[in-house]
Amino acid sequence: MCQALLVLLALAGAAAVEQPGMKAVLSEKGLQFATQVGTEWLQDYILRTPIPDISGDISLSLLGCVHYTLNSMSVSRLNLPLPSVGFSEGKGLQVGLSGLNMAVKGKWNTRYHIIRDSGTFRLGLFNMGVALLLQVGSDDQGHPTISSLQCDASIESTDILFHGEPGSDPNSQEAEMIFLVSWILQLFVESFKGQIHAKVQQMICPGIERNIQVLERYLQAMNVSFQVNSDLLLDLPLTSPPVIEASDISVDLKGEFYSTHTHAEPPFAAGPLELPPQDRFMLLLGVSEFCLNSASFAYLSAGQLQMNITNNTFPGFPFNTTSFGKFIPQLPEKFPDMLMLFHVYASDAPTVSFLPDNATARLSASAKAYAIRPDQSLAPLFRLDLSADFSGRFLVKDGKLHGSLMLNNLSLAVGATEVGPFETGPLQNVLVVATRMMLQKVNANLTAGICIPAIPGTQWSNTVLKVNKGFVAIATDAAVSSLGVRNTEEPPLHRNTPGVILFFLPFFRV
Repeated sequence: MCQALLVLLALAGAAAVEQPGMKAVLSEKGLQFATQVGTEWLQDYILRTPIPDISGDISLSLLGCVHYTLNSMSVSRLNLPLPSVGFSEGKGLQVGLSGLNMAVKGKWNTRYHIIRDSGTFRLGLFNMGVALLLQVGSDDQGHPTISSLQCDASIESTDILFHGEPGSDPNSQEAEMIFLVSWILQLFVESFKGQIHAKVQQMICPGIERNIQVLERYLQAMNVSFQVNSDLLLDLPLTSPPVIEASDISVDLKGEFYSTHTHAEPPFAAGPLELPPQDRFMLLLGVSEFCLNSASFAYLSAGQLQMNITNNTFPGFPFNTTSFGKFIPQLPEKFPDMLMLFHVYASDAPTVSFLPDNATARLSASAKAYAIRPDQSLAPLFRLDLSADFSGRFLVKDGKLHGSLMLNNLSLAVGATEVGPFETGPLQNVLVVATRMMLQKVNANLTAGICIPAIPGTQWSNTVLKVNKGFVAIATDAAVSSLGVRNTEEPPLHRNTPGVILFFLPFFRV
C-alpha cells in the first residue's frame, strides 16, 4: 500500500505543470495592429517578389494544341485591403480576405508546331477571396507550432490582354503565319482566361499550406535559449501550449536565467503568474520575481558576484591600515602603515520581492580584509558580514521608467577576526552614508527617466507598469513608422475596380 502511494505521489509530481517565469498576452487590439503592420509589409513584399512562370496547352479542336508560357511576371499595381483576422477560441487564428484584385504584367510565348509567337500581356485577377483557419500550439521542446486546419479560395473573374511583337519583316510568310496563329488565339481568349483562372485558384491553398510548412520548419529551428552575455543565458521555451480565447492569446514562457558555466537550477521555484485582464492595451507582459532572482543566482553560480577592492579602486579613500585605524585601533599597531585589500562577495544570491505597488531587494555580502605585506603576501585581518534591504516604487511615463529607491536597513557584523574584537558601529554609519549617496545618483537618473528598450522600428506608447504580488505587469500599445509601400506608374486596368492585390502571390506555384 505504501509503495503504491509513493508511486502515485511520484507520478503526481512528474505531471505537475511548470509555472512560467514570464507571461505575454496579445489582445484583439494588438492583433488588429499586427495585422495592419503585416499587411503593409506584405504589400511591399509582393511588389518586390517575382511570380513563377505559368504554362499549359490550349486545344484548338481539329487544329491541335497551342502550348503557351507566361513568364517574367511581376505585380504592376497593388492595393492590399486589410484582411480580417481574429482569434478562434481553442484553435488559433481565422484569416479572411475578400475583394482582392491585382494587375500583373509579363511576357507570353506560344508554340504551335514549328510556329512560335511572343509578346507582352497584362493580367487582371478580380475579387479574390480566401478563408483560412490556422492552429497554433507548441511542441515538446517549447517551440511554437502552426498548421493549417482549413483553407478555401476563390477568384470571381480574370481578364487578360495580349500585345504581339511582330517580326522585322511584316510582309514575310512567317509573319503572316504568326499573325494567323495570334488571330486564332484571340478567338480562344475566353478559354485561355478560364484556364488561367482555374490554375491560379487551384494553386492558392496548396501554396499557402506549403509556406505554412516552411514557417513551421523555421519555428522548429528557432532558438528558445538566448545568450545574454558571456556569463548569462536566458531560457524562453513555452511551458505549455498557447491559450487562445475569443479576445486574446496568451503564452507562458519559462523565463529563467542560467549560468553559461554551470547551468545550475536555483534552489527556489516559480510561483503562479496570473495576469489581470487588460483589453485596453495591445500587449500585456508579466515578469515574475522568479525570473529576476534566477538571474542573480546564475551570476552567483558563475562566480561573478565578487570583486577585490584596493587603494586604486576608490582613489578618494585610502585603503590602508592607518586610515582604518580610526575604526579598529589595534589594526595599525599590528600591521603598521600597510595597504589593504578587501575581497567582497555575495554570501547569498540577491533577491527581489514584489508586493502590490512596492518592490523590495535584499543583499547579503561579506568582505574579507587583508593587509598587503611589503613582500606582497596577504595577511588575513577580519571578515565583515553585511545585509541590506532596499525598497522602491516605479512607474512608466512618456516611454521612460521613473521611480525611486530607498535604503530600509543596513547592518554590519564581525564574522571573523584575527586582530581581536572591535565595534562595527562607526563603519556601519560610514556605509550607510555612502549607500545613500549612491542612491541619490541612482534616483537622479530615475527621476529623469530611463528609456525602455523596444523592438527596432517600434515605439511603445501608453505604457503602464503595475507591481503586483510576485510579479510586475507591463501593459502597452505600440506604434510603427510607415513602411513606405511603393506604387507604380502603370495605367489602371480596364475595369472599374481598385487596381491591386495578391495577398498570396508568393505562394503561386505551377
